[in-house]
Amino acid sequence: MALRRCLPQSSTTSTNYLSKIWGFRMHVTKAAASVVEEHVSEAEREDEEYADVDWDNLGFSLVRTDYMFATRSGSEGNFEQGYLSRYGNIELNPAAGILNYGQGLIEGMKACRGEDGKVLLFRPEQNAMRMKIGAERMCMHSPSVQHFIEGVKQTVLANRRWVPPPGKGSLYIRPLLFGSGASLGVAPAPEYTFLVFGSPVQNYFKEGTAALNLYVEEVIPRAYLGGTGGVKAISNYGPVLEAMRRAKSRGFSDVLYLDAETGKNIEEVSASNIFLVKENSIVTPATNGTILEGITRKSVIEIALDLGYKVEERTVAVEELKEAREVFCTGTATGVASVGSITFQNTRTEYKVGDAHVTQQLRSILVGIQTGSIQDTKDWVMEIA
Repeated sequence: MALRRCLPQSSTTSTNYLSKIWGFRMHVTKAAASVVEEHVSEAEREDEEYADVDWDNLGFSLVRTDYMFATRSGSEGNFEQGYLSRYGNIELNPAAGILNYGQGLIEGMKACRGEDGKVLLFRPEQNAMRMKIGAERMCMHSPSVQHFIEGVKQTVLANRRWVPPPGKGSLYIRPLLFGSGASLGVAPAPEYTFLVFGSPVQNYFKEGTAALNLYVEEVIPRAYLGGTGGVKAISNYGPVLEAMRRAKSRGFSDVLYLDAETGKNIEEVSASNIFLVKENSIVTPATNGTILEGITRKSVIEIALDLGYKVEERTVAVEELKEAREVFCTGTATGVASVGSITFQNTRTEYKVGDAHVTQQLRSILVGIQTGSIQDTKDWVMEIA
């Protein structure tokens, strides 16, 4: 997502907003930001193979799992070793400079269970590098790539029973990095907290899942060059919630945004990148500093090139939506999701999802790599259990 920065109007507002995003309860305390330290031994963890969940009707609502990983940076910016704690044991003081004027980054990734029962992570080093780049851009300290991956691995292993059975979905993992500690004025945070938690979600491509019907947003401006649009800054997502609320109240499933400079070119969907399949090529908007360079996007482009397709990363005029044979979105949660229609200025363009052979081919290969059913010749998948 790449909307303009929207600074919290008050610390209470930012705390309520973060609570919605993170999905766990926050306690008000005298501390600026702290996690209730609770070192968990192997013997204390639940040992059943699967949690008591109706895996066939999982959906996308937040499911409270068992543990979360937490660590904080020291005064020199070095992060502590970190530890596992019972899910939800985080304490924040909304009056102590929480988020320090929008200093927060999120990532999204998932763990899948293969047919052999192994738990697999998809390209975790890419998420780690993107967080580091985002942190540098926002003058934040960030965990090293190794520290990031270790925190994610510990979180998944501690919540292994929440990784759905093969073919039923994935464990969606949410790494968070935010500034914490009291500060005066517009200043970098004195310390930073890194958290990782997860929630099981169904496969977006599950049979019977309707194709996306998108609405082109013309009111809310997108990020301008030089802003924070190309990184997953928490403050970027504030305006998105309002745009999505309006679109969904009108029966649309998501929002497609135009560029802020001209309002004539498509950029991306709220939390996904977009692709058009035309006669001789696959076209997607170039990541020029305002569009998030999605990891699934990058992977799908590589797969498409390997299959012999011509892929163009360039400016895409909104009028080109009428020329496309297929349209699909890519993202961590959605994978490769077909688009059934796009509405722009009260004109609806429809696509024949059943004939979307390129979309189906790319989705099948991506899912196969992520779940271990297709040989991973690119070393994209990390086996952790």
